[in-house]
Amino acid sequence: MRLRRFVPLSLLLAVGMVLAACGEPAERGTDGKAASKPAASAGAGTLAAVRKAGVLTVGTEGTYRPFSFHENGTGPLTGFDVEIARAVGEKLGVKVDFVETQWDAIFAGLDSARFDVIGNQVSINPEREARYAFSTPYTVSPGVVVTKKDDDSISSFADLKGKTTAQSLTSNWYELAKNAGAKVEPIEGWAQAVALLKQGRVDATVNDNLTFLDWQKTEKDDSLKIAATTDDVSHNAFAFRKGSDDLVAAVDKALADLAADGTLAQISQKYFGADVTK
Repeated sequence: MRLRRFVPLSLLLAVGMVLAACGEPAERGTDGKAASKPAASAGAGTLAAVRKAGVLTVGTEGTYRPFSFHENGTGPLTGFDVEIARAVGEKLGVKVDFVETQWDAIFAGLDSARFDVIGNQVSINPEREARYAFSTPYTVSPGVVVTKKDDDSISSFADLKGKTTAQSLTSNWYELAKNAGAKVEPIEGWAQAVALLKQGRVDATVNDNLTFLDWQKTEKDDSLKIAATTDDVSHNAFAFRKGSDDLVAAVDKALADLAADGTLAQISQKYFGADVTK
């Protein structure tokens, strides 16, 4: 995930300069109220400091359903990433505090030590790996071709040639569909793609597997199906500042334990109706 929100290195540097000149971005703490300062462990970046403070601070959006959000907009912070971060905190024996930050400032927040780690479906890619440390991925997701349930004419990306797909022109899925030879109907988002597909105005839509699973789980609608899957997958993980090696190792150990005892699969089933953690 988060390929659609990939932030180039130049933009990250620019954001950091703007923040330094104009002040900190608006943030909310675990209770949803304005956070006047980061929690005690923020800025340390080491396992010893986190355990001494008894707090792991996690940067997250709080507006990115189903990963990090407030139910009905005003309820307690919850979501797939939020629950996994809390489970990791339990394994580490520390409290987890969340600092809610807009996506376009979240890496700048990590750079300036407002929090110890980002837990917000951060996709691992070479540019980010050059600047940040990552945990073991806790979400693995391919791209998928979605069609109507009774349509057997598409079973691979090659079958999109000459077909019409509904895609946002700014997404990487648009490029996949176009390169496969599809005629692209421009749309603004997933909801519109689903509507056009169900109305028979397009043959398919290409998107992320998590998007489809979340929609199917939320809407309880079995009128659409996954007709094909990409070979390449997106790996999403917790992001840390460089130099947080012992903290990353401890989080990796916690994630391994959570996978072994079934916690990761349980959280995944709750939000997606499938295990998307491996």
